[in-house]
Amino acid sequence: MLKKIAITGPESTGKSWLAEHLARKFNTVWAPEFAREYLSERKSSYTIDDVVAIAKGQIAQEIFWEGRAADFLFSDTEMLVCKIWTDFVFGKIPKFIQEAFENQQYDLYLLCNIDLPWEPDPLREHPNSRELIFEKYKQALIQAKLPFVIISGVGENRLNHAINVIQQQFSD
Repeated sequence: MLKKIAITGPESTGKSWLAEHLARKFNTVWAPEFAREYLSERKSSYTIDDVVAIAKGQIAQEIFWEGRAADFLFSDTEMLVCKIWTDFVFGKIPKFIQEAFENQQYDLYLLCNIDLPWEPDPLREHPNSRELIFEKYKQALIQAKLPFVIISGVGENRLNHAINVIQQQFSD
C-alpha cells in the first residue's frame, strides 16, 4: 500500500532537495512544490487568493504523482505550508486551505529543522522569522495529533536521518 510522506517546514530548510533525494533512494516519485512554479511566473506580489490557487495546484499535482508512485510518495510541501503561510503573511487562513489541511492524509510528516543556513532566493521572504515559523509548524502538527519527526543535519546527514526514520517507521 502506498505510503504518503509530507515534507514540510519553513523556507530554506531543504524540503525540495530532501523530497527529490528520498524519491531517488526509495525508487519512486515526488510531488514538487507548486508554489515555486506559480510564483515564478508572476510579475507582481501575490495575494491570499494566489495562495488558495497554489493550494489547489499543489493538491492537483499530488494527485497526478500519486498515480505514478511506487511504495512511497514524497510531497514537497502540503496544506500545512499554505495554512501557516497565509496566517503568517495575511493574518488569516482561508476556509479552503483550512479544510484541505484537515482532510489531507499523510502517513508521516517530516518537519525540516532550521539548522541549515538561509539561502537567499527571490521567492523567499522571512530569513529572520525561521525560528518563530518553525515553532508554528511544530505546534500545528502536535495540535492536530499528526505523526511527525523533526529532520535535522546537513547534506547527506539530513538525508540519512530521513531515510532511517522512514525505514524504522515503515519496516514490516
